[in-house]
Amino acid sequence: MTYLDNLLFGYYPYICLTIFLLGSLLRFDRDQYTWKSDSSQLLRAGQLRWGSNLFHVGVLFLLGGHTVGMLTPHFLYEPFISAGNKQIMAMVSGGAFGVLGFIGVSLLLHRRLSDERIRINSKTSDIVLLVLLWLQLALGLATIPLSAEHLDGSMMMKLAGWAQHIVTFQAGAPELLAEASIVFKLHMFLGMSIFLIFPFTRLVHVWSGFGTMAYLVRPYQLVRSRRMGLVEREPLSRNAR
Repeated sequence: MTYLDNLLFGYYPYICLTIFLLGSLLRFDRDQYTWKSDSSQLLRAGQLRWGSNLFHVGVLFLLGGHTVGMLTPHFLYEPFISAGNKQIMAMVSGGAFGVLGFIGVSLLLHRRLSDERIRINSKTSDIVLLVLLWLQLALGLATIPLSAEHLDGSMMMKLAGWAQHIVTFQAGAPELLAEASIVFKLHMFLGMSIFLIFPFTRLVHVWSGFGTMAYLVRPYQLVRSRRMGLVEREPLSRNAR
């Protein structure tokens, strides 16, 4: 265990989570007009439909799978599935959706770089973000052959143990990654870095997507229409008639 490992996988996760949460809250409070996806669909729709759909389907599944898979304690799923079978299921499903997401982000990156109008109207952060997402998905796919070397689920258990130690503020989290490959570590470091820059990019529109779920549980609202500029008239009395 080196000082760098302790810094990157012991302290850095908390720095990223703090900036991710506080930065998102401050941006929503102070810069609501920048809270958007900045879609370039009006410039050219080509490749956007396929690229965006493939990317979002793949990434949303991967995000949900990583969250559930890494944060669920082993004793909760042990009666139903072994660690080895869980890892195989994660490799197959994660690989399939990872390929979808990788194809999608490749189309989006190619579209943004190859089309002059889109490239000129793109912010530097837009291109950098797509490159980081491309690298992250590529690293994720590169971990599959390495995971195949530990089909007993031992490495998956260590990675999940690290994540659970972090979110529950337990000591000794970096030690669990002592035997992890450099590819795993790069994948984890880049993933945390994406959360770090999240509030400063167009990724904040993800919160709006989750926010729409509130419409499913909110109470009914009574809306009364009123003509603009007209004063409501009092009903006439019988004598006035």
